Amino acid sequence: MNLPHAKIIESKLREYPKSTLFVTYCAGPHCNGAARGSARLARLGYAVKLMAGGMTGWIEEGFELERL
Repeated sequence: MNLPHAKIIESKLREYPKSTLFVTYCAGPHCNGAARGSARLARLGYAVKLMAGGMTGWIEEGFELERL
C-alpha cells in the first residue's frame, strides 16, 4: 500500500488491526518521509519498521518483492 506520510490518519487505517506491522521506506537517501510516516503510525498505536535503505535495504535484509 502506498500511503504518503501526510495521509497517514486514523480513518484510513481502520481496516488494519493494531497488530499489523507497517514497513516504511523512502525512495532516496535524503528523504525523511519514512521517518515521518513511522512516527505517525507509532502515535496511532501500530507496530512499525523503518526500512533503512529503501527497497535496496529490503532486499539486503532477505525479504522478497511482489511484482504486480
